[in-house]
Amino acid sequence: MANNNNTKNLNVPNLRFPEFKGEWKKCTIGELAIKVGSGVTPRGGESVYKMDGHSFVRSQNVGLGHLILDDIAFIDEETHLRQKSTELKLEDVLLNITGASIGRSALVNEQVVGGNVNQHVCIIRTKENLISSFLCNFLLSNYGQRQIDSFQAGGNRQGLNFEQIKSIKIAIPSTKEQTKVAKLLQLIEERIATQSKIIEKYKSLIKGIRYYILEESTHYNYLGNLCDIIKGHQVNLDNLLKHGKYYVMNGGTQPSGYYNSYNTNAGTISISEGGNSCGYVQYNKENFWSGGHCYTLQNIKGELTEKYLYHYLKSNEKMIMALRVGSGLPNIQKKDLMSLRIPIPAKENQKKISCLLDSIEDKISVETNVMTKFMQQKQYLLANLFI
Repeated sequence: MANNNNTKNLNVPNLRFPEFKGEWKKCTIGELAIKVGSGVTPRGGESVYKMDGHSFVRSQNVGLGHLILDDIAFIDEETHLRQKSTELKLEDVLLNITGASIGRSALVNEQVVGGNVNQHVCIIRTKENLISSFLCNFLLSNYGQRQIDSFQAGGNRQGLNFEQIKSIKIAIPSTKEQTKVAKLLQLIEERIATQSKIIEKYKSLIKGIRYYILEESTHYNYLGNLCDIIKGHQVNLDNLLKHGKYYVMNGGTQPSGYYNSYNTNAGTISISEGGNSCGYVQYNKENFWSGGHCYTLQNIKGELTEKYLYHYLKSNEKMIMALRVGSGLPNIQKKDLMSLRIPIPAKENQKKISCLLDSIEDKISVETNVMTKFMQQKQYLLANLFI
C-alpha cells in the first residue's frame, strides 16, 4: 500500500492502495443515507421472545465489526409486522446508540436479515455512493469513534440521537476504492474470527481432557494436608513499583495496588479468594507479588506434582468459586480450601497428564498471541485507512 504521510495537506488517508488517486469527498452520513432509525422493544420485554421466528437484534448482539449471535432473541410474525419499518435488509449498518457498548458497529448478514432491532440499535441504510461495509469500518475507526465520543456530555457515553448520527462527517473515495478498503478489513476480521474459533476448540479440548482424566484415582487427600496455603497481604502502590512488574490474579501484569505484598517464587499456584475473579486458578511462571485477595499454594508434598495439582484445580474453578457461596461470606475461606479433596493418581501418571495438558495450554498461548497480532493489525489499518 502507498504511504501518504507526505501529503498531509491533501484530503487523503495515510495509507492507500497505489492504483487510486485524487482526494476524497467530504460528506455527512445524513447526505449518504436513505435511512437512520432504530426499533422498539416489544411490550412485555423478554417474556415475548420466542425460540424461533424473526431475529431480534439487541445491543449485545452488535460487536466490533461482527455480530454476536450466541444469545440472539426471536419475535413472532405478529410482533414483527408491528415493527415492519425496522425490518433489516442485507448489508444494513447497525450502530449501538446507548449504554456502555455505544459506538459498536456491525453489518446485517443472512442470519438476521428480515429481523428487527430494539431501541438501542440504530439502522443506517446507505445510498449507492456509500458502501455499507466501508461505513461500518469508518464508524469503528479513530475518526468515527472520536465524533461519537464528542456527542457525549462530559465524556459520559449516554446516547446518540438520529440527528447526531446524521451529522457525523465522513470522507469517501470512489465506490471501487471503498470496496477494496472494506474487503481488506473484512478479510482480517474473518481471520480474527477463525483464530478465535481455533482458540475455543483448544480450550474445549483441554476442558474435556481435564474432565475425563483428572478424576481417575482411588486415592484422595485433603488440600490442607498436601501443601501450605498462604494468604498475601496488602501494601501500598509505591512500595510495589520499587520492585518492578508483578503478577496479579487476572492472568497478566499491571501496575495496580490491588494485589501485592509477598514476593512469591515462580512455579507457584495462586487462587483468587473473591471479587470478579473469585476461584480463578493461575500457575505463575515468574516471581510475583501475592496480593491480599490471593492464596498461594506452597511446599507441595512429594506425593503430588505441582503441575498436576494446578491442572486439577484449574478444571474445578467453579467448585472452588462455590466455596464462597457455601460459606455465605464474601470471600473464600482458607479452611474451606483446606477441606478440598484432591484425587492422587500414581506420580508417573500425574507427569503424563501434566505434560499433555501443558502442551495444549502452550498451544493456546501461541494461538492467542497470533490473534492479538491480527487485532493490532486491524487497529492500525482502522487508524490509517480513513480520514
